[in-house]
Amino acid sequence: MTHPAPHIPLAITINGDCAVDIRFSGKPCKALSRTIIGLRAALLNEVHPGIIDIIPAYQCLTVIFNPSLWDHKTLYQLLTKTTEDFLNNPAPFTSRPRIVRIPVCYEEGFSPDLEALSEHTKLSSQEIIKRHTAQRYLVHMLGFTPGFLYLGGLDPKLYCPRKEAPRTRIPAGAVGIGGEQTGIYPQATPGGWQIIGQTPLSLFQPAEPSPFIAAPLDEIEFYAIDSQQFHILSQSTKSSSP
Repeated sequence: MTHPAPHIPLAITINGDCAVDIRFSGKPCKALSRTIIGLRAALLNEVHPGIIDIIPAYQCLTVIFNPSLWDHKTLYQLLTKTTEDFLNNPAPFTSRPRIVRIPVCYEEGFSPDLEALSEHTKLSSQEIIKRHTAQRYLVHMLGFTPGFLYLGGLDPKLYCPRKEAPRTRIPAGAVGIGGEQTGIYPQATPGGWQIIGQTPLSLFQPAEPSPFIAAPLDEIEFYAIDSQQFHILSQSTKSSSP
């Protein structure tokens, strides 16, 4: 089935000495993400030695190239033509996005910012959990660290600013809210999002053929578990890891 790409004003700009950004001015949404992922597929279908990687983001597609084989001007001409051809005649969308269900423990000890979020939103902790698990979230992009899911579709009642002072360490699997987004930390890293829960699942397994738990345009559903279920699933995840 063909999904027409939205005709969104764009610019192609230099990003350092070996990358170019195809930038869209539209607000992040499912239609724009489909356009970016579809354009990436169109570029990958063209065999161009010297193009090292093509990285999708919320509002742009970054093309990384070997500067000994390409210069910015030549690549700009190629990307302009391919982008215009795609926007005018988008190819059928052949990938089939998945629905990925992810368990989350929202109990005390796993949710250090749930009380603060409750104070900010004027909602009870149970209402926050209910709203957070009621949505189906679109994976717009992966980034920040390998496997970090940037998810769209958060209930506006749960919007909350990032922390003024980021934590120096957030545990792997922490589920947080930052502004209008929700997401999951795949590794233990610093971070400034409001942490409201934790999943026992491993989001990034580099030894696997498909190392990430989800890809752009997949959809995520969260469901609540208790601490006992968390530890059982955590042990199961560890035993199944290579």
